[in-house]
Amino acid sequence: MLTVDIYSKNTWWKIAFLFVCVIIGAFSLYFTDRIVSKLEEREKDQIQLYAESFKFMMTNDLDKDVNFFFEKIKKSNENITIPVILKDGSGYLTASESIQIPTGLNSKEQQAFLRDKLNEIMRDDNPPIELDMDFHKEYVYYGNSHLLNMLRFYPVFQLIVVLIFGLAAYLFFDASRRSEQNRVWVGLAKETAHQLGTPLSSLTAWVEFFKSDPAFDPEIVKELEKDVQRLDVITTRFSNIGSIPVLKEENVAETVEVFLSYLKRRISSKVSLTIENHLTHPTVKINKYLFEWVIENICKNAVDAMTGVGALKVTMENGKHNQIIIDISDTGKGISKQNLSKVFNAGFSTKKRGWGLGLTLAKRIVENYHNGKLFVKYSEVGKGTTFRIIIAGMTDEVV
Repeated sequence: MLTVDIYSKNTWWKIAFLFVCVIIGAFSLYFTDRIVSKLEEREKDQIQLYAESFKFMMTNDLDKDVNFFFEKIKKSNENITIPVILKDGSGYLTASESIQIPTGLNSKEQQAFLRDKLNEIMRDDNPPIELDMDFHKEYVYYGNSHLLNMLRFYPVFQLIVVLIFGLAAYLFFDASRRSEQNRVWVGLAKETAHQLGTPLSSLTAWVEFFKSDPAFDPEIVKELEKDVQRLDVITTRFSNIGSIPVLKEENVAETVEVFLSYLKRRISSKVSLTIENHLTHPTVKINKYLFEWVIENICKNAVDAMTGVGALKVTMENGKHNQIIIDISDTGKGISKQNLSKVFNAGFSTKKRGWGLGLTLAKRIVENYHNGKLFVKYSEVGKGTTFRIIIAGMTDEVV
């Protein structure tokens, strides 16, 4: 089976753009992590100096200048707010730095408060510094400063910003591409309608001439007239697809049945076509020309899938909340699971010849113009496929 997806070939640059964004984010993460590691070592050295100074002060006779030096070390710790708790060998918490203790607490309550803070400090995984104080030991526990914690989370924030920027850029470029495609489609549709106008007028005149000439078979002329009317409908479709279509109250069952009657004469006689109409309220606001195009695209795909032999069944019924449900089932080759999510993508086709736009147009007409839904209800390889259309029916007015 040949699979063609002509629109996905130019998407490599999007992947490359996202890859570059990830590389930038990863480099930022690595660079900031190195800064954090160096700052972490610096804070550890500072606490080591603080601990040694504390030990020196407790085990030696200090004069005023040494006390002043020790106070400067304490002051430098306060400036970078490294939380410190000292604990003696018996487990008693003797002192703390850069920790705000609530006022009015007694000794027991202060110990309980400091123990809670000690548990928080120990979560930073900094091993305590052991001080040998001649006759006993002291332990200095310290946590990470506010600055260090900010730097630790900064690369994550930076990476999120880069990813958001990348996603926004991707969505912008994707929207631009879709907008450009839509402009091309609109221009192509308008130009096609314009080009069809002149020969269509000529063909209409010729049909009228044949109808007045008794030498021509009336049945042949009647079929020619149907084809000319069909061309007129196609021209109207292309005129409507490039602008916001006007929705009118129409009998959707009649619209579907008229088209299927036309289609039946133009497909293989080995394809059986059946219609089941269970609609009790068939009136709905639609654009007749565009909605008929939806039915045509789905039915023609179904006929192609059956390669001229099989059964095509169209079922119409009312659903919940006065919805109208149309199921189009065939006994064709079915859709594989890997292709099921691609059938409505522009440019996707399993046929050797084809633009892959029929189902894309059908989905756009149903969902964008009629606020309905079009999806694959069922498909199995070798057994067939069922497409389902759901549109909102008319609400009965209470007089």
